Amino acid sequence: MASHRTASVERSTEETQISLWLDLDGSGKGEAGTGIPFFDHMLELFARHGLFDLQVRARGDREVDFHHTVEDVGICLGQALREALGDKKGIRRYGFALVPMDEALVEVAIDVSGRPFLALRTPELLPLALLHAGTFPAQLLEEFLRALTVHGTLTLHLEVRAARDPHHLLEASFKGLARALAMSVERDGRILDIPSTKGVL
Repeated sequence: MASHRTASVERSTEETQISLWLDLDGSGKGEAGTGIPFFDHMLELFARHGLFDLQVRARGDREVDFHHTVEDVGICLGQALREALGDKKGIRRYGFALVPMDEALVEVAIDVSGRPFLALRTPELLPLALLHAGTFPAQLLEEFLRALTVHGTLTLHLEVRAARDPHHLLEASFKGLARALAMSVERDGRILDIPSTKGVL
């Protein structure tokens, strides 16, 4: 059996202190302690639905707002993803998911391309900047995804096709992200090298 692909990342700034460990070949065990209960819930279900093992500990300036903590966890997760993937030989590269949660429906597509790009689309009548799940601003979904895509060098398209409840919108987004990412980083025994005609990702 191939060895597990793991990585640990530490990040310390004047705004946050973060410790993150990721195993791409885990069993879905997530442990998150960021001081933001809703965000912890999203990170733990991300691990569960992607079959990743993930541990996150974060301290941040939550008295200002949640922005720095959420963004910096995204940075660390992206960095850990890149480190765990190594040279990317043998991975499927592309992944996608269509995830319903009650009235919400979210579509996610990922290319582990080495080129950071985020396209996040939501219905015009459902602006993230005006929505909250409890005390968690839905707009932070975009900040998390942007940090993840830049530091993980991913191409990521996420479209909210339908939603009314902000909690459902966010949860379906994190579940879709997990399932699409799990597919894209999965090893395929038929792929012996880097899945690109360029020879590099």
